[in-house]
Amino acid sequence: MNTITFNIALAHFAKAVAASETKRIVLVLDGAGWHKSGAVDWPVGVHPLFLPAYSPELQPAEKLWPLVREAPANRLLRSLDELEVLLINRCQKLTAMPKHIRGCTRFPCWPDA
Repeated sequence: MNTITFNIALAHFAKAVAASETKRIVLVLDGAGWHKSGAVDWPVGVHPLFLPAYSPELQPAEKLWPLVREAPANRLLRSLDELEVLLINRCQKLTAMPKHIRGCTRFPCWPDA
């Protein structure tokens, strides 16, 4: 990820949620460099709200990393392509486990698959 890619994602996001002068969206973000760069082109109506540093408890996705890391743990992978396939398969399996995800994140709003 970088600022250029983030700007593209922001533009798509703003369009998808119809952000405008009259429909304002607050986007909660962590402190990644590309989120805070002076080169970020914030679309009209999209306003960043940055999480405090060192606050993984505020990001439910942080609690998912142990579940994702189970797949490649203690395995010999011969290429990045092999790792990519392994992680894609793991993420697809996790997508089908919404109750397990809710239990790990402690966020009851996690959507059903």
